[in-house]
Amino acid sequence: MKIHFASLACLCAVVMSMQAAQAAPTPPTPSKSTPAASPVTAGILQLQHDWAHIKYQTPDKDQQLDAIHQLETQADALTLQYSDSPEAMIWKGIILSTDAGLDQGLSALGKVRDARALFEQAIKLNPYALSGSAYTSLGSLYYQVPGWPLAFGSNTKAEEFLKKALVINPDGIDPNYFYGDFLMQDKRYDEARTCFQHALEAPDRPDRPVADSGRRSEIKRALAKIDGALAN
Repeated sequence: MKIHFASLACLCAVVMSMQAAQAAPTPPTPSKSTPAASPVTAGILQLQHDWAHIKYQTPDKDQQLDAIHQLETQADALTLQYSDSPEAMIWKGIILSTDAGLDQGLSALGKVRDARALFEQAIKLNPYALSGSAYTSLGSLYYQVPGWPLAFGSNTKAEEFLKKALVINPDGIDPNYFYGDFLMQDKRYDEARTCFQHALEAPDRPDRPVADSGRRSEIKRALAKIDGALAN
């Protein structure tokens, strides 16, 4: 049994401006310091950073497995401390999915089932958390795991969830990549190419340069694979 997983997530920044009334006094010079992230946000950012390093900068598989197991322990602690955080649930699910994809042993199916439960719970709490990443991750599970009787794989459900992710985050690199990958595996090459090209146009995420660089490399390889399939 071979299972490939990756996970996805991205944080959304909101910028607001206010126009001062003409009679208002001159405002003080704003501080140049950035407000400290909340503890749960800081924990999630660390998980994202470490996950990207493991996935894209650690070539040795044994080292990857050791590192992802350590990251699972960190994710366990974060979700235990912040049990009502959908963002923490999403990242624990992504890490479990990645572990399953690396391991591909008998324990892999248990981990993907746990990941599915985490994504489903995150959606119940807040489907918009991390720009709909729970839908992206859940959809990717459904098309990459085996179907019944081994597991719960379903192309129908995969497409349903991946489309929901794109409704929430239509220009994100991860939802476009995973929907493109699903379409490519379904041999819907023209649709897949459109998704991959749109994913390449996604804006950089300043806090996730390694993940963005790695994902773009995956997209370029997928586009080359499509060219090869069409040429044949």
